Amino acid sequence: MAKRRFYDCNLSEKILYSAFLVLMGIGYLMALTYLYASHELHDGEPGLSINDVAETYYGNRSGTRLEAALRGPMSAYISTDDRTEIVAWLKSGGDKAAFESNVNPVIERQCLMCHSSEAAKQFGNIPPLDSYDSVRSLATVDTGLSLLTLVKLSHIHLLGIGLVLLGIGFIFCLAELNPYLKYALILMPFTAIVADIFAWFLTKWDPVFAYTVVTSGGLLGVAMAAQIFISFYQIWFLKPRKALKDSA
Repeated sequence: MAKRRFYDCNLSEKILYSAFLVLMGIGYLMALTYLYASHELHDGEPGLSINDVAETYYGNRSGTRLEAALRGPMSAYISTDDRTEIVAWLKSGGDKAAFESNVNPVIERQCLMCHSSEAAKQFGNIPPLDSYDSVRSLATVDTGLSLLTLVKLSHIHLLGIGLVLLGIGFIFCLAELNPYLKYALILMPFTAIVADIFAWFLTKWDPVFAYTVVTSGGLLGVAMAAQIFISFYQIWFLKPRKALKDSA
């Protein structure tokens, strides 16, 4: 039985496969943008670094949970001056009088739209910031993402990315390519996502495994990009070998 390749597909199939590949490529770029924006300031420095990744999972054991949030995922919602004001209060010991005079006005102006007690009751995972005691409870040692959060993120990523890789890989199976290279490109992203997520938990134990997170994430991206670009090119430009010989 002859193997089916992209040049055997009709126009409807080519359009369908191309649209899916473009959509997945854009989606992956959006995911990378989100990761960059939500991780880059964990270490207090602009740009994404190994330290940012390590502090996401291991935490900054010399800082607090509130400081980590202000430098990381919440950095886009608060000005630099206001963040500095709150961090200075945290490092000074979290005095109640200083909270009322310096910190609470910032929180009322910048945070309470989302971090009120009502919002916390409604959404569950949003900590309230409308009292000294609730803010002070977040002034504990930053140990990174909790194990419960990691488990939740893990199953979402494994199931979601697994289905994306299945769709891209199904299309990529029609590519005309060295079989061993094809096998490697199909298997690589599945292996990489498992290694990436397993490394999250290892990084929570030891920050050195942040290098594994970055490396496996890079391999996932490279393999996905290779499958998308090779497939897209061959969908529209690959010709049967016989046709190539006839046109020579």
